[in-house]
Amino acid sequence: MVQTQKQTHYPSLTTHEGIVQRTLSIVVDNEPGVLARVIGLFSGRGYNIDSLTVTETEHAKHVSRITIVTTGTPMVIAQIKAQLERLVPVHRVGDLTEGGRPIERELALVKVGGKGEKRIEALRMAEIFRANVIDASTEHFVFEVTGKSSKIEQFISIMTELGLVEVARTGIAAISRGAQVS
Repeated sequence: MVQTQKQTHYPSLTTHEGIVQRTLSIVVDNEPGVLARVIGLFSGRGYNIDSLTVTETEHAKHVSRITIVTTGTPMVIAQIKAQLERLVPVHRVGDLTEGGRPIERELALVKVGGKGEKRIEALRMAEIFRANVIDASTEHFVFEVTGKSSKIEQFISIMTELGLVEVARTGIAAISRGAQVS
């Protein structure tokens, strides 16, 4: 049997350089095409985006914040940051992970179907996870749950066993702790 090695865009790893996950905060001009340019930088080089959120943060200044969670070797992450900093509409690039443990939150809407005991158990588990019921019918619930991605994953996993129908997730919103500006 011949084994094939998985194709990857990451350079060969040395024993001290593994794959790391980073949360990047990118402050950009809020104008058409900026998001496409940032995303194009990732896709053009074969880098993956695990999570992406973007919104205008300073309306008067027309500035938006893009939060991207990505993975790669420390060398690849450094390349990504350097290339992002060279884009014209980018004001600053911050590595929230590098500056300590950032505060990260995600929102998910989780639709669960079921009757009887499974319905009661879904409501009980939602209470434990502090999920809010935002819509209900005789056969379905829609829960709103916020927290770290790991909490969202755990909630979805439990609801899968209880009749998960559909999930919509926002992606990660993150900010640095303390006085540090990202």
